Amino acid sequence: MITSFVFIMMLLIEYINVQTQGRWQDSLKKSRLGQYFLGSFLGAIPGCLGAFTVVSLYSHRVVTLGALVATMIATSGDESFVMFSLFPLKAVWLTIILFIIGVMAGYLTDLIFKKKQLAIEHPEHKYPVNESDICRCFPTELIWQQLKNSTLQRALLIAIFASFLVYLFFSTPAEQLWNWKQITFILGTLLSLFVVSTVPDHFLEEHLWKHVLKKHLLRIFLWTFGALLVIHFINHYIDLASWVHDNYFIVLLIAVLIGIIPESGPHLVFVTLFANGTLPFSILLANSVVQDGHGMLPLLAESQRGFVLVKLINIIVGLVVGIIGLIII
Repeated sequence: MITSFVFIMMLLIEYINVQTQGRWQDSLKKSRLGQYFLGSFLGAIPGCLGAFTVVSLYSHRVVTLGALVATMIATSGDESFVMFSLFPLKAVWLTIILFIIGVMAGYLTDLIFKKKQLAIEHPEHKYPVNESDICRCFPTELIWQQLKNSTLQRALLIAIFASFLVYLFFSTPAEQLWNWKQITFILGTLLSLFVVSTVPDHFLEEHLWKHVLKKHLLRIFLWTFGALLVIHFINHYIDLASWVHDNYFIVLLIAVLIGIIPESGPHLVFVTLFANGTLPFSILLANSVVQDGHGMLPLLAESQRGFVLVKLINIIVGLVVGIIGLIII
């Protein structure tokens, strides 16, 4: 169910991102404060496309280092999809808090570091971020023809979502009321079915099949399954809840250090621990401040010094936020 929800959300966000691509740059140029807010907003969008966009804008002198820091603090990469599926209300609050922290940290970063391009050794160099082609994603005159001559990828995706829709309708006993999760699943599946039935073949194959399904979905499933499996065996042999409770500050340091990894996946351990009530919110928050999914990979390729600088700033912010949270709670 978690993997299915992740697939639906990533597909819909990919569709929206491509439809609205390129409309943020003018707003980001207007003001420093606007950059912090919009950078945090792009970071808060589940997935990595918003973070990739801001890295590209920063490398081309469109936004400041503070806006980049704000974005990386606000983003949680693919983990956002999993958090919204496991604890949606708390995930909303986590996203709001990360957004606020991102804006504040971005402002303070630009106060401390005056040079706008401090983290880029070669600002003239253009890094090829994954920019999607502009898509006419609802070609009314082609939809019926595309369905009649469906590619293998389109046929499989339609079959997957149709089967999942049937499962959702018949998986709940008649005497039980549907909860909001099942209703959300059904609405998301209907929208996904609409998308895969109407988009052009190029968009479906390049963005939905190759990018969302082949590139992200298997990894998310394996990391989610792996995290759940590891926690299961750890809990079987160790009273993990008691150990975490007695060593909060050690766990906080581990969570922050693991946040350095520019990869979606390892952080799901902390998401899982929080979901089952073992981990306090402040440690999940600190890990979320430091980690950014794949968002920093373009910057790592552009500038290793910049990668280290942004990560150091985020580590300091994450430790401060985590320690304050542990002391207050």
